Amino acid sequence: MDFRIDNSEWMRNGDYTPTRVQSQADAVTILFNAKTQSNPENTVGLMTMAGKSPEVLVTLTENLGKILSAIHSVQISGTANFSTGVQIAQLGLKHRQNKNQRQRVVVFVGSPVEEDEKSLVKLAKKLKKNNVAVDIVNFGEETQNTAKLEAFINAVNSNDNSHLVTIPPGPHILSDVLISSPIISGEDGAPPGFAAGGGFEFGVDPTLDPDLALALRISLEEERARQEAAARAEGGGTKPEGDASAAMQVDAVGGTDEDEILKQALQMSMGDKAQDGDIAMEDLTEEEQIARALEMSLQREEGQQGDADYMSDVLSTLPGVDPNDPRVKEALQGMKDKKDDSKK
Repeated sequence: MDFRIDNSEWMRNGDYTPTRVQSQADAVTILFNAKTQSNPENTVGLMTMAGKSPEVLVTLTENLGKILSAIHSVQISGTANFSTGVQIAQLGLKHRQNKNQRQRVVVFVGSPVEEDEKSLVKLAKKLKKNNVAVDIVNFGEETQNTAKLEAFINAVNSNDNSHLVTIPPGPHILSDVLISSPIISGEDGAPPGFAAGGGFEFGVDPTLDPDLALALRISLEEERARQEAAARAEGGGTKPEGDASAAMQVDAVGGTDEDEILKQALQMSMGDKAQDGDIAMEDLTEEEQIARALEMSLQREEGQQGDADYMSDVLSTLPGVDPNDPRVKEALQGMKDKKDDSKK
């Protein structure tokens, strides 16, 4: 099939987003993808209709890169010649290599058609006789061109193989309107999921952009895994028994006197050692519990914290502990004597 694009001065207008010529380029890309994906044997050529004379930019190809490179190098000039462009396209299709391919011309008309209706109908009948189907995208000057182009399509149409799509100016995008038009979903049919928003899981056709589709799929799977892990943590998470018992002991501290607070604090600080087979604090007297706690503190923090004077200063900062208490002094002196004996 051949695409005939309008590169006349009329295409500079900005009544289509962003301009007529740019919206036409986007539509050509969409149509190329649709036609080549619907049938792997489809090939597309590209030609201009304005300037000094119609110019063949790309012969029949399956390479999108050639189409994109050519369409972005188009120069805007002169007025379009609809009849000459279509006849040259028909001649090019006649000499195609694969004779099994159906002949189709897609014409973009964005400027006034200068031919009269009679000559257009005559051309249409000639194309029909040679089994050439024609699709026309009528935009920009649709008020002036619609009647002529409708007569042309009615004359060339055979078993509904030719279509006219008229797109007035507006906030819509030209290529978006074409996606749901019979030009894409016509004779060959649109590729699966191409029309009507795609119908793909992420709204992206993986055949058009496989990297983007894969990235979206991986992102979705990671998010699902994260949500499942969060749900398991919220539903099945329980506090360890040790943490619960410690919390109960802390809560129970509030209603006791200072001596009881000191005993419970010592028991909690020694709880881990008791679980490992160390001396059970509940079997010791109060003086032995204080001495045991001081001994373990000295064992953990050798050096300056092993000094009895330093421990006395530390104890003086603790609420509810009197460093002048005879029991505390006796325990500190005993630890000091024991340390001196171990150095000998």
